[in-house]
Amino acid sequence: MDFETKQSNNIKEIVDLIRSIDKEDTLRLALEDYHDSDIADALSQLSVEERRRLYSIIGPERTGEVFSYLKYDVDTYIAELNITDAAKIVEEMDTDDAVDLLEQVDDSVEEQLLQKMDNKVEEEIRLIQSYDLDELGSLMTTNFIKLNILYTVKQAMRELVKQSEDNDNIDMLYVVDGNGLYCGVVDLRDLIKARDTDKFNELVITSYPVLYDHDKISDCLEEIRDYSENSLPVLDKDQHLLGVITSTDIIETVDEEISDDYAKLGGLSSQEDLNEKLFDSVKKRLPWLAALLVLGIGVSAVVGIFEGVVKEIAIIVCFQSLVLDMAGNVGTQSLAVTIRVLMDEEVSGKDKLRLILKEARVGLFNGMLLGAASFLFIGLYIFLLKGYPLMYSFAVSACVGIALMIAMLVSSLVGTIVPIIFDKIHIDPAVASGPFITTINDLIAVVSYYGLAWILLLNVMHM
Repeated sequence: MDFETKQSNNIKEIVDLIRSIDKEDTLRLALEDYHDSDIADALSQLSVEERRRLYSIIGPERTGEVFSYLKYDVDTYIAELNITDAAKIVEEMDTDDAVDLLEQVDDSVEEQLLQKMDNKVEEEIRLIQSYDLDELGSLMTTNFIKLNILYTVKQAMRELVKQSEDNDNIDMLYVVDGNGLYCGVVDLRDLIKARDTDKFNELVITSYPVLYDHDKISDCLEEIRDYSENSLPVLDKDQHLLGVITSTDIIETVDEEISDDYAKLGGLSSQEDLNEKLFDSVKKRLPWLAALLVLGIGVSAVVGIFEGVVKEIAIIVCFQSLVLDMAGNVGTQSLAVTIRVLMDEEVSGKDKLRLILKEARVGLFNGMLLGAASFLFIGLYIFLLKGYPLMYSFAVSACVGIALMIAMLVSSLVGTIVPIIFDKIHIDPAVASGPFITTINDLIAVVSYYGLAWILLLNVMHM
């Protein structure tokens, strides 16, 4: 059974349990066998009354865990609850999850929810909301264990047990002094193995990597990935411990970065989702499409310059799309390789030059192979199936083959050099994306193809 089928079965079972079991304790116990994510997916198949009953049975803490997995209709589910009950549920969520949820409700509802929450929770949420979305502070959570450097081992264990009731991120224990200044971390295993006579401060790892709240997320992803820790501390400029970023946060962020880059490769300024308004989607797509329209008109105008070639050798048009498509494909491949290389911030100018030369060689070699194949097969096609003379047929196919080789070589260079230039001038290289590269390469391919036909077929061979 594949994952999607199992997940679908789980959701159906959850819905059936909620509708068939009347006894609250029995239902609560039965639902403990299911993941919060599956329960979240099951909500859309329940009625309003069934959802309210579910929230009451599993309680605010479990409901908060379920709500952290909601992807759609968050505002609808919140609206079904009175504001006090909704605030209790959001209050039980990890602060970063609560911030994500509040982004999906109206500002007026958000403010009402915050005012109903515990002052400490409200303060933590507002702190995270105060950061720009591209800053690390916007990703952090306050779900972590904080211990004082002056504790004994026994006091630290007692405090760990106390705080773990509300915090489940306990692999690393974060240590501060009396003023909240960061001192380091203690590995949970080291604390468990320590004797009461050991000094707690000697367990502290002071060289553990740290992050800073106003650092840009995109600048730190490589560093965070290299450390591969379950969580990392986030400090302010004065070294106060504000929160931590977990591996889950990083996975979600990397996924968003990939989605955003994928959107850019489609010529979008940012990713869209299913529920986005029509006008917002149009607004995102229109600028790129308008720019590409201008470039497209330029390509068409260039084709118009070679109207005489088309008039004299009409069959040449049949193979235009072949040359254009191959040039676009090669350019997109080089772009993908280049963006992956540029993700390494330590890549040197020498490495970039090596990349350009490598992609040029790859483009040339592939162009020679495919150009030779095109020369043979297109020549035979024109001669055998179209009935043109042998010399004429292979003259046209030679034109196609040579143009293909030139276009693939140049397209490889364009797909490599353009994103490197964008990166050099501090523009996201993903913006040098599929549509942009493809349109430039269309222009190159058209000039190569028809220009070669004009020189070789009309002026040299006088066909």
